[in-house]
Amino acid sequence: MNIDFPPPSNGIYNNAGSSRQLVNYMEHEDMERIANGDFTEGFFNLAEDGIFKADVIRRIDANIGQLMKTDAKFYAIHVSPSATELVQMGKTEKEQSDAMKRYIREVFIPAYAKNFNKGLDANDILFYGKIHFNRARSDKASFMHCHLIVSRKDQSNKKKLSPLTNHRNTKQGAIKGGFDRKNLFQQAESGFDKLFGYQRDLQETFVYCNTMKNGTMDEKLDMQERSLSNDTKMNFQHEQHPLAKGYDEVGNIASALGSLLPLDSQGDYDEGQAEYLRLHKKKKKKYRGISR
Repeated sequence: MNIDFPPPSNGIYNNAGSSRQLVNYMEHEDMERIANGDFTEGFFNLAEDGIFKADVIRRIDANIGQLMKTDAKFYAIHVSPSATELVQMGKTEKEQSDAMKRYIREVFIPAYAKNFNKGLDANDILFYGKIHFNRARSDKASFMHCHLIVSRKDQSNKKKLSPLTNHRNTKQGAIKGGFDRKNLFQQAESGFDKLFGYQRDLQETFVYCNTMKNGTMDEKLDMQERSLSNDTKMNFQHEQHPLAKGYDEVGNIASALGSLLPLDSQGDYDEGQAEYLRLHKKKKKKYRGISR
């Protein structure tokens, strides 16, 4: 799950004034989708769906007690599943959208609140979300993703909350609490895996990616060794599986599986056979030079 906090700017993410510009952007793809007869989602929060844009703007803009004119009034957050995570969330756009809202409500917002280290829970966070569907694929994000707008102040309009602060759970000085983004990313990841029963490969984990980007040379080498060891183990287990042995012995995986499939499912199986063979050959080539 890719999570990022766009920095404040003079454009869409200008957060020193009204939220109107950002909220308008969050709704920008709806008209095109409606014209095409495509499924759309309204704004949502912790308990409600189909919230009107005007209500979002009014509520965010009113929750600014004791903030100066130039202070940040809200923050934007992007939450984007990977292509493999998206598959785990459902087959249709409606299923994936419902799964994303559930994830935001049950995993992300509770973790967001907790990481301010001020005794907050999800009900203390004033936020609104909007699902977007149209986006070019990349390594980190699929078509569907979620935009969040989160108030700088909590629901009581008393506590200031900034996910961009560099303080982490400080207990002395003028600033108490802070925000632990690293811990948030890890909790959001493990929460997704638990919620959707997702078996995450080591190279997909935040720990792996963060180590390979920011770790020392020794830490990176250790992580690479762990990755190779994990992949080798998985490849060995696959090759020991009786169905995989059937494929290796006769050169055709259908001979190992065909008798186990009902006749009306053979066509669906054949469509996925080529992709399985391609991945299997790729793994065998990758580990050909590794001694066991």
